[in-house]
Amino acid sequence: MSDALQAGLTKATIATAERHLFLCIGPDCCAPADAEVVWEHIKRRVRETGLRAMRTKAQCFRICTGGPWLVVYPEGVWYGAMSVERFERVLSEHLLGGKPVAEWVVAVNALSRNDADDFLP
Repeated sequence: MSDALQAGLTKATIATAERHLFLCIGPDCCAPADAEVVWEHIKRRVRETGLRAMRTKAQCFRICTGGPWLVVYPEGVWYGAMSVERFERVLSEHLLGGKPVAEWVVAVNALSRNDADDFLP
């Protein structure tokens, strides 16, 4: 493995992450500028709290309404209409407290696999 690749994997916190947060930033489900504000807030709060989570933004989850969308893995919990204020509650109750915000959960699909070791070298 190259040093550059190892550095990238380390920066992405792949080895230590306990969760992966995906945020859809539009353009069809929401205004991208509004979603970018949420994204910047998520990045800052993940750093500030020391949450062991990777974070990824995407342009489209193909839902095209009700965004920005936040998906939390490994639980596979989908939240719509994400805002800075909503994220603070998700952070407190779900990400730090371990209990999803039930009234905002739109869907759940954990994509769990028991054979992940089969893919490792």
